[in-house]
Amino acid sequence: MNELFQYTFFQYALIGLAIISIASAMIGTYIVTRRMVSISGGVTHACFGGLGLGYYLGWNPVLTAALFAVASSLGVELMSVRGRVREDSAIAVIWAIGMAVGILFVFLTPGYVPELNSFLFGNVLTISSADLWAFALFTAVLALFFALFYRRIVAVAFDRDFAFVIGLPVGTISTVMTVMTAVCIVLTIRLVGIMLLMSMLALPQLTAELFCRRFSRMMLASAAVSLLCSVGGLLLAAVVDVPCSALIVLVMAAVYVLTALGVYVARRVRMRSCDQ
Repeated sequence: MNELFQYTFFQYALIGLAIISIASAMIGTYIVTRRMVSISGGVTHACFGGLGLGYYLGWNPVLTAALFAVASSLGVELMSVRGRVREDSAIAVIWAIGMAVGILFVFLTPGYVPELNSFLFGNVLTISSADLWAFALFTAVLALFFALFYRRIVAVAFDRDFAFVIGLPVGTISTVMTVMTAVCIVLTIRLVGIMLLMSMLALPQLTAELFCRRFSRMMLASAAVSLLCSVGGLLLAAVVDVPCSALIVLVMAAVYVLTALGVYVARRVRMRSCDQ
């Protein structure tokens, strides 16, 4: 086990997990608090359209996926605010269109697309130094935005209508956070894959929500849960020799279930002690 830490690719994987845990904690706490977790699934699957188009045209698939992600996230925001379409309905439309476009262009692409599996299922062990710099730069920009507009972000996340009434720039905050979510999804695709990314943006936050009520504490707790589960799943995958991305999500799910059971039992014990 100790030999693994001597390999560069394993060190990159650990650093990448640490950086993306911080970014996903900030993004995930916002979308969980705002009750729009499904947008991560919609944008994630819309990225598949960008990947398919990139492979078909011979362009960088990550770049085209990023364009699709930002366009789809802004499309959801535009449809729900100006088009008066329910947000979940807009996400469903973007989800379906993105998957359909991706399947079409992958089918039309000559030959086999071997890199597609890395985007669908992810492989944290393939993170490069360029990926780390991209993760770090995005996380720094995201942290700066949170530091400058923290109170406004929290207000929009908890009660968008109230924030609008008191004169906060709800549209600007929502648009920027939606774009940030799209960029985070694109940068994380190779980490856990399209199929598993939603869990990275929801399970740690749901676990933290069991014992945290303040936005800041929930964000910090979800970052800690995400990092511990990610590193634990990576090390466990190295021992049992299974795909690390799937195991990371299973570890997160197990931690959530155990924490929920622990909180439930603690409440029952407290209620019985009060009755006596």
